[in-house]
Amino acid sequence: MKFDSFLKAIPKIKNLDLPGEEVQLKMAPIQRREELKAITSNPKKPKKAAVLCLFYPDESNHSRFVLILRKTYKGVHSNQVGFPGGKVEKDDIDLEYTALRETEEEVGVPADEVVVYKQCSSIYIPPSNFVVQPFIGMIHKTPFFVPQESEVEAILEVPLADFLSEKSVISKNLKTSYASQIEVPAFLLNDQVVWGATAMMLSEIKQLLKEIL
Repeated sequence: MKFDSFLKAIPKIKNLDLPGEEVQLKMAPIQRREELKAITSNPKKPKKAAVLCLFYPDESNHSRFVLILRKTYKGVHSNQVGFPGGKVEKDDIDLEYTALRETEEEVGVPADEVVVYKQCSSIYIPPSNFVVQPFIGMIHKTPFFVPQESEVEAILEVPLADFLSEKSVISKNLKTSYASQIEVPAFLLNDQVVWGATAMMLSEIKQLLKEIL
């Protein structure tokens, strides 16, 4: 999709109601759905984080958004694909600030160049005990990405048209932090399997975009 068309449509997203958990759960493994259903009250106080789904024009004026492949480390999200973002720091003024700050740190896009259009539905991630708040934002020019060496293995520039295609939704057998081998719904984007919380957030974003594009 040409970015000019996307630019005209994206303001409409502000007035849309959020599809919420119903749409998120379409991309959740069965085990995760059961786990979330069983959690009536979380005994541990969850940590807070925020992420950004950042849209932009590529050099051919086609619409893309950025994902990152995280480094391999000792943690439940090691070597997974996700949005730029991270946990709330004590000096952050709000969750939107967190998402913008972390995006600048992880992929090098200046926070003051990003226009935020929508706060999406938050999502709880049991394995890491985080509540994550996603935002949809945009930058009007082709960004020069600078990956954070300590956090980011690779930057994935995803064509919007590929994401919106029904062919992007797949099913994959994976080893997870809570099961040795399970079938999970996922997105196949830039030859990477995107699953778990990121896929659940993307599911809601895809539904919102379908309503305006």
